[in-house]
Amino acid sequence: MRILRAEVPGHEYDIHIGKGLLDKASEIIGELFSGKRIAVVTDSNVGPLYAKRLTGALGAYETRVITVEAGEHSKSGEVLFSLYDKLLDFGVTRTDMIIALGGGVVGDLTGFAAATLLRGIPYVQIPTTLLAQVDSSVGGKTAVNLERGKNLVGAFYQPKAVIIDTECQKTLPRNVLADGMAEVIKYGAISDSNFFEKLETLELNSVAEHMEDIIYTCCAIKGRIVEEDEHDTGLRMILNFGHTFGHGVERYYHYDLYTHGMGVAVGMVMACRWGENRGITPIGTAERMKKILERYELPTETELPAEELMKAVSVDKKGDGDYINVIALNKIGEASAHRVLKSELYVGL
Repeated sequence: MRILRAEVPGHEYDIHIGKGLLDKASEIIGELFSGKRIAVVTDSNVGPLYAKRLTGALGAYETRVITVEAGEHSKSGEVLFSLYDKLLDFGVTRTDMIIALGGGVVGDLTGFAAATLLRGIPYVQIPTTLLAQVDSSVGGKTAVNLERGKNLVGAFYQPKAVIIDTECQKTLPRNVLADGMAEVIKYGAISDSNFFEKLETLELNSVAEHMEDIIYTCCAIKGRIVEEDEHDTGLRMILNFGHTFGHGVERYYHYDLYTHGMGVAVGMVMACRWGENRGITPIGTAERMKKILERYELPTETELPAEELMKAVSVDKKGDGDYINVIALNKIGEASAHRVLKSELYVGL
């Protein structure tokens, strides 16, 4: 097992990475709190695979599994309020704990419930998808979606720990593994050119044997950035590379046709093209981005008209009145934020 320390001021916690960590959950969690109840929130895909194993490992505690439907549509106000009721029915108090067992949807939904119910209940992230393991489980961003946009209601609320069992990836469908690789590629693009170059030598069929190192590298990059800028007002903004355009793609297709990773993949190509057209990003970077995404079986284009994309992007939470922040690459391994008029965003795409 490898342990990374997230040194978020006042909210420090450990990120545990290794094989078989679901079976060691009680040992890790036992050092974090002295309550008696643990609510495990999972979804209809992950629950049948891992919930019984996790609750078995937590035998010293009174546990209850709460299951939501798998999919982005569960990040809604309706599901959130249903989750509140189920947690209260279980008798959860501020001295107990909530565990998010699943992918990014479960992590975001559960984290926001933990942040807001009773004004804050301790929670632990146990991400089971690659995307959640390298990205959404770390950093304390929690949220639900509104009809008008993705993650528009949320809070910064750090977990007490992140437990990443790399063996959970054995049950991931191929497309879900590919989905996570979009965020992996993002980390190399914004912060580590050597890591990006290594990813260019691998592909979806060969990536499994390097997975622990990949997860560790991504979590280390994100941890360093969050330590400096917990609330996303400065350096942390570069983590949104590809997301401004990507969230617009996801929303336009009602989160059905494009998953988050797929949207980010398309968004990163758009961001590279946007940067090239403005003299920020070296010419050829968009093509290089397309090639690496294709290695991992990710989309690089969308038929969505630019005008429709801009309508979807206009409600993004990163907007500021008539302006929006776009992350561009100065080069592979270095990114910067740019404040742009929304009306001019689509020019040249």
